[in-house]
Amino acid sequence: MRFTSETSSDGIREQLFTLDEIPGVLWTPHGATGARPLVLMGHGGGRHKKDPGIVARSSRLVAECGYAVAAVDVPGHGDRPKDEEFHRIATANQARVDAGEDPAPLIAAFQALVARRTVLEWRAVLDALQHLGHVGAGPVGYWGVSLGCGLGVPFVAAEPRVRAAVLGLGGASASAEAAARITVPVEFLVQWDDERVPRAESLALFDALGSAEKTLHANPGEHAELPAFELDSTVRFFTRHLGCPREPSR
Repeated sequence: MRFTSETSSDGIREQLFTLDEIPGVLWTPHGATGARPLVLMGHGGGRHKKDPGIVARSSRLVAECGYAVAAVDVPGHGDRPKDEEFHRIATANQARVDAGEDPAPLIAAFQALVARRTVLEWRAVLDALQHLGHVGAGPVGYWGVSLGCGLGVPFVAAEPRVRAAVLGLGGASASAEAAARITVPVEFLVQWDDERVPRAESLALFDALGSAEKTLHANPGEHAELPAFELDSTVRFFTRHLGCPREPSR
């Protein structure tokens, strides 16, 4: 892991890094030492590791709870070069959708293809982060919706260090098989009027989760209209399952 820049603001230290050409960002409390909970954040489709939503969630978890939070650019996003194979498939899929084809199986196949790479990448990033003195081998959580859910479900299913996950805005056709292997607590987010992921697909994915403890949060609105107050629930969820070096704000 090679750090390429470092800044601090409002008590939060931000470090940009690369690991085998994977660009990422790590946020920790300024001056942090020793092990602490770590949450990995998966960004949405067309977004990147420092998307405003990712930064907002990370800032809360770092400032209020003393966590470390990290995010990386998935292939073809952010600071990564265009992946010709993925670009070709995505372009062909869009043409098929424009012609009236059901997008669900196309999205499922594409996300499964990308996940074969990202699961290995995220596990390597997790290995490297937990060797850092200001992160350590503490409990791990995962947060990801939309594309972050489609790629996150197989990651959480494959990674035994993850103890809790917030997922959502994803469908069963993309992730049901992997979801059945997840046994950690999950908070699952659904937008009731989602124009991209049919409601039945989202509910089927929630049903497929193998977790004994899983909670469904359904809110009115379209795909991109996730309510801001869900962040409060995310903070409570992770502090309940990962612990909290600092007492969270009420």
